[in-house]
Amino acid sequence: MTESSSKLSGESYPEFLDHFKTSLHHLFQRENIDQLSQSRGLPPSVWKEIMNLKPLSVAVPSEFGGRGLKVKECLGILSAASYESLPLSLTFGINIALFLEPLAKYGNEAVKENIFKHFLDYGAMGGLMITEPDFGSDALNMKTQNVLKGDSYELKGTKHWQGLTGLANYWLITSRSANAEGNLSRDVDFFIADTHQPQQNIEVLEYYDNPGLYMIPYGLNKIDITVPQANKLIPESTGLKMMLDILHRSRFQFPGMGMGFLKRMLDEALEHTRTRIVGNSNLYALDQVQYQLARLESFFTLCSAMCAKSSKISGIDHNLSSEGVHANSMKALVTDMMQEAAQILVQLSGGKGYRMSHIGGRGIMDSRPFQIFEGSNEMLYTQISEGILKDMKKKKFENVGQYLQQNVLSENAAKLYTQNLDFTINTAISQRKMIDLGKVVARIITVNDLLELSNAGFNQKLVDNSVEMTRQEIVALIASMNHHQDLKPLDDYSENSNWMSLV
Repeated sequence: MTESSSKLSGESYPEFLDHFKTSLHHLFQRENIDQLSQSRGLPPSVWKEIMNLKPLSVAVPSEFGGRGLKVKECLGILSAASYESLPLSLTFGINIALFLEPLAKYGNEAVKENIFKHFLDYGAMGGLMITEPDFGSDALNMKTQNVLKGDSYELKGTKHWQGLTGLANYWLITSRSANAEGNLSRDVDFFIADTHQPQQNIEVLEYYDNPGLYMIPYGLNKIDITVPQANKLIPESTGLKMMLDILHRSRFQFPGMGMGFLKRMLDEALEHTRTRIVGNSNLYALDQVQYQLARLESFFTLCSAMCAKSSKISGIDHNLSSEGVHANSMKALVTDMMQEAAQILVQLSGGKGYRMSHIGGRGIMDSRPFQIFEGSNEMLYTQISEGILKDMKKKKFENVGQYLQQNVLSENAAKLYTQNLDFTINTAISQRKMIDLGKVVARIITVNDLLELSNAGFNQKLVDNSVEMTRQEIVALIASMNHHQDLKPLDDYSENSNWMSLV
């Protein structure tokens, strides 16, 4: 164990987190994060100073000198980072959920020590490559392939939109095994690529001009590498279940990235509305402003519940491959709240907020891709509904409220919304209705987690307000679902639609 890792193991988490928060705040004040965030990447000296704080030690097992992979500690680091910079928090999230945790759980023991040492002592970073140019969310049809030759695997393919493109030192790469005829397996394999090794280096063909998250490079990557057999992850059963376990665990950690960001949006909005004078009073006195601030408080409250629940159920000792409904609910709802919170802050801030140098204006662009990557929210809400409706059919329920009152994920919250949820679904419904239903279910599940946090002593007034704010949203979503018309785009919208010819 190195001197730095020995210090980590002896430092209490509150001390560690407080030191990280204070150091990061001072660093970003000194370096002016508002200006830094307008340029691609971060200066190497700034990266070095951040990584010297050992933020990723929370995701390294204690036997390798880390803090022990406690979910609560991981979420705390993500939250502390996102209060100052959402892209920095995502950088940590990629490393933690998409590389270090999978390595700790599924990695070959022969490779772990050296890799964890590089993260702890040298500030290494890692990422995950799944997405391909022709196969986004349709990951099971990926074309990147692997072939075992001797004691090594050859991997060939193309990946894109990987966060930390060209920056990460290690990659987890998904591929499918090719047989002698060139046919690809239905299952998925994961391999570690160590870019320190010439045969494992990945060529960046293009860097993308992503409109937000300037700190994080994205691009197009060519895979043509050879890795040792020991670099293959070892699934508990199938590679597909391993991938679901990894992705669901990552989605359970989105609230960590959302927590600090939502708190920052709320703090900034409160500060601005209390100090901005309009006429004879401040903005805070306006009824609509108070409603928007109450929404921000509700977002903060619901995200707190997600973090508390995630800390209990998403450690690497749990297999999350079958927890899609809960994981998708957290990811989709918290990222929707993040985008809406940034929009609210900018609206309250007026022209001052509509700048990249303002945390709100920047927050709109930085939070937007969270609704897209790791499964677009429309897809995730649809999957939530599919899971619920499948289980309702299996258990012979038609009334949504009755079903949710007996589902362990929603039973307590559903009782609060008995009248609102008293409707039946006994036929197939359109995808647009499935999305609305998924949004309703995600909120019920999250309020269920909130009631659990309330019982532990969380601020009851915040809980009560959030329950009622969520009721408003549920009522609106159910009304939307009930009044959807089967509207379709016209084949030729341009026919007789030039207003200038009619006046």
